[in-house]
Amino acid sequence: MRAWSHSRLTFPLGRKQRYPLSKYGLLRERVEADGLEVAEPDAIPWPAVEQTHDPHFATRMRRGSLTVREERVLGLPWSAELVTRTLHGIAGTLGAARDALDGGIGAMLGGGTHHAGRASARGYCMFNDVAIATTVLRREGAVRRVMVVDCDVHQGDGTAELLGPDRDAFTLSVQCARNFPFTRIPSDLDVELPAGTGDETYNNALLEALDEAWTRFGEPELVFYVAGADPWEGDALGRLALTKTGLAARDALVLDRCRSAGVPVVVTLAGGYAPDVVDTVDIHAATIRAAAAAAPRR
Repeated sequence: MRAWSHSRLTFPLGRKQRYPLSKYGLLRERVEADGLEVAEPDAIPWPAVEQTHDPHFATRMRRGSLTVREERVLGLPWSAELVTRTLHGIAGTLGAARDALDGGIGAMLGGGTHHAGRASARGYCMFNDVAIATTVLRREGAVRRVMVVDCDVHQGDGTAELLGPDRDAFTLSVQCARNFPFTRIPSDLDVELPAGTGDETYNNALLEALDEAWTRFGEPELVFYVAGADPWEGDALGRLALTKTGLAARDALVLDRCRSAGVPVVVTLAGGYAPDVVDTVDIHAATIRAAAAAAPRR
């Protein structure tokens, strides 16, 4: 297995110092030290973005024609560098999806931009990489039926908006109740967990949700696993109480379900806002190690 990374591309944060931009380079270093190959994606072409998102919205994002409110909802200052990095990140998720279809598992050291909707950028997410990758793969005839297993602590509202009406997609989101986004767009299956939920309760709920998702949707051809680090007990924006051991068990539940069913899985990493970025990197690196260990041997 290899991983994709856009960590060499950065952008000005302005006053948005909470965004953990440094984690991507640190994670790449950790993954490479573990002996994993890391590939760098090119930018996704703009037509691929416009096939999923509203073309007028995409054009305004491209030009930086955001209103003050739109930039505030995005949570990051617009810049050409941010746009470029976003396009490379989407291509990384697409590359990881192709790896998964070819070899059983793929990984993007980022991605999971699940708050971006058809005509809105929210919560650090400009465009929705999972939805765009799904559109591209379908147009190529590579896959049809996809499932999204979103274990970021925040609900995947943008993914629900974009894929929820799609009969050939199933969106499962496991999140902290009464946390961002405060207005939900219903997924096919939402699991709302109270603040303070710990390892055992979380993973039992996840196991039940996976069973229900498989029962209701049937066998997917591809799973996108959004493996956020922010359910961790020390995360500044999470409000759940999983330990690093519990998060590793969470990863194992998802990866084992996909492996036992013979379904390719794409790992994306989404959020993580630990006060010490090293904790977030620890969690993400453990997820990638688990994915590499789950990869079929050739």
